[in-house]
Amino acid sequence: MTAETQLPQATGSCCSPSGSCHDGAGAAAQEGGVTTVYQVSGMTCGHCEGAVSEEISGIEGVTSVKAVASTGQVTVVSAAPLADDAVRAAVDEAGYELVGRA
Repeated sequence: MTAETQLPQATGSCCSPSGSCHDGAGAAAQEGGVTTVYQVSGMTCGHCEGAVSEEISGIEGVTSVKAVASTGQVTVVSAAPLADDAVRAAVDEAGYELVGRA
């Protein structure tokens, strides 16, 4: 079971958030930015995945979250690297424990 949350992307040009087709940004940066995988303990079901995903999705700059209870891994895509303290606080708020980066 997995829960994935997609947040709307910034509107603007179809080419890039800055509105330029030639800003030099690579396709990876345009498609999502930074991907980080975290290890979270205590998730056992789809409800757990949803709770963790919802809280992490509330962090500014997060564009997608995918939590997998069976592995305890949470994959987060964000516009820029996230502060571990912000992710830890979101996971704590959901009622689980952030072990660290996977």
